[in-house]
Amino acid sequence: MTTFVDRVVLHLQAGDGGHGCVSVRREKFKPLGGPDGGNGGHGGGVTLVVDPQIHTLLDFHFHPHVKASNGGGGAGANRDGANGKDLVLKVPDGTVVLTADGEVLADLIGEGTTFEVARGGRGGRGNASLANTRRKVPGFAELGEPGDSLDAVLELKSVADVGLVGFPSAGKSSLISVISAAKPKIADYPFTTLVPNLGVVQAGDQTFTVADVPGLIPGAATGKGLGMQFLRHIERTSVLVHVLDSAALEIERDPLADLDAIEAELSAYGGLDDRPRLVVLNKIDIPDGRDLAEMVRPDIEARGYRVFEVSAVTREGLKELTYALSETVAQHRLEKPAPEPSRAVVRPRAVDESGFTVEQDAEGVFVVSGAKVERWVRQTNFDNDEAVGYLADRLDRLGVEDTLGKKGARPGDPVRIGDREFDWQPNAGEFVSGPRGTDSRLEDEGGRAGAAERLAARKARRVRSDDELLHMAADGTVTSVANANRPVLVTDDDDTDE
Repeated sequence: MTTFVDRVVLHLQAGDGGHGCVSVRREKFKPLGGPDGGNGGHGGGVTLVVDPQIHTLLDFHFHPHVKASNGGGGAGANRDGANGKDLVLKVPDGTVVLTADGEVLADLIGEGTTFEVARGGRGGRGNASLANTRRKVPGFAELGEPGDSLDAVLELKSVADVGLVGFPSAGKSSLISVISAAKPKIADYPFTTLVPNLGVVQAGDQTFTVADVPGLIPGAATGKGLGMQFLRHIERTSVLVHVLDSAALEIERDPLADLDAIEAELSAYGGLDDRPRLVVLNKIDIPDGRDLAEMVRPDIEARGYRVFEVSAVTREGLKELTYALSETVAQHRLEKPAPEPSRAVVRPRAVDESGFTVEQDAEGVFVVSGAKVERWVRQTNFDNDEAVGYLADRLDRLGVEDTLGKKGARPGDPVRIGDREFDWQPNAGEFVSGPRGTDSRLEDEGGRAGAAERLAARKARRVRSDDELLHMAADGTVTSVANANRPVLVTDDDDTDE
């Protein structure tokens, strides 16, 4: 069963924000007490944090789908929705976060380092928060913003002071098992070690970590033999140690040839030329191995390497090796600049920065881009005309309509904001006649009648002719049409009976 995983793909989904509520306060004797719709809660985010107790990405290998909780919706009586719970994922030290395309998002080094990889969506405002002096009782609320959804690649690059490199079966696992408390798998066949092993070494008052990198072969820098997966674990090491097998059974192999082959792969991988190097001639407990080590040592030292003849079985030469490693690591630490605490970086927006851009694509669509305008569109309920009008007012105040006009847009041209595409109908500016808020459609002859016309028609309906007011019955009684159910006798004082 796999116990070490150094690369996983996480399918992340942050929580969606809750929708705002449309509500009007109702009490006895107060049927319209004002808006009281609450705001929606914010969705939960996904954050990575470095934990020194975690050494592998194994948990994410079995559970690659991660989803944070959504925010609750608002309710009446000014009740806001609950915020979604953030998810905190513990990762090992040295984890690199990348996009699916290979772009590095974060390099997590050091205990407690955090990175929010997926942000939760904002909650929508209720109509109580949208009310103002001009809009007393809004009939709409904002929708919750969707949370971030992405596939993130986590790669583990071991953080160690010393990296042991060499051909398979050169004795790297045996060496780390005797100089530290690590217990790697050891056997007499190539590629016994399939995953890096970390060990802590104590030399005097100096403590450092050693990484046993799985065996490399020619072509490892191009991915042969899973070399790319192995080589990334030595990127962070301070010292590289070549472990050479001085008792190899293959005729075509010898320590000098192995050294040249591994150095060629390190150069092809790149970024490791500045690391100090030591050479260990291993397996001198074998007579042929000791003789070969004594023969090639002068040639290796002539190339500028410090050479140590050791035996992991008899532990000969290990003390000198550990103290030499301790000295080299200490020197490298002194040469490195002192780490500075991370500081918050504030990047204020420029005074003349609008926060959006307008460009015309190849299909003639005017594309409006910007975090703010795209968020506004996502939070708009397009089934509510009042909400759409509110969005239009916000875009106009931000300057989107003016910019569209300057870019050559005309009424009816297609405009895209986010995933919404619509025909542009400006409500202000040079394309609209009359004051702000007027609608040219009301000026059409077949449109709705004006207020003066409606008032004249209502007065005309109230005026009745004499024939409509009085009606004489056959018996001589005169009644009004309005009181036909209750006849009223009308007398004429001038009439006399003869």
